[in-house]
Amino acid sequence: MIYGIGTDICDVRRIRASWEKHGERFVRRILSDVEYATWQSRHARWPERGVRYLATRFSAKEAFSKAVGMGMRMPMTWRSCEIGKLPSGQPVIVLHGALKAWFESHDLVAHVTVTDESDYAASFVVVEYRNPPVQAS
Repeated sequence: MIYGIGTDICDVRRIRASWEKHGERFVRRILSDVEYATWQSRHARWPERGVRYLATRFSAKEAFSKAVGMGMRMPMTWRSCEIGKLPSGQPVIVLHGALKAWFESHDLVAHVTVTDESDYAASFVVVEYRNPPVQAS
């Protein structure tokens, strides 16, 4: 049973402008420590790839916040929601702290997909009950 669905499209140029204006302070606000390390590596090799990575993470976190119905308010924070990947490359949502506790207490599981194309990054998240509640008839 679906708990919520979220989608987001992000203008990569807007993310680039924020990064150019605020520098690493902006990046640190959005990314977890693990994501930040990946961003540094990608940005060092090819700055545009770093910007796209940042935009896809921004978009996926926005989509997740919509799927759980919180927006960006506690316990949802940029850094408590991490977009990781499996060895296959499939993106996954990794939660931390109070957000993880809230999510687990509601017995939820999330599925995420991300994509980017020149000027845009987009994400789609489906959150469902791990064990759907029994509905009275």
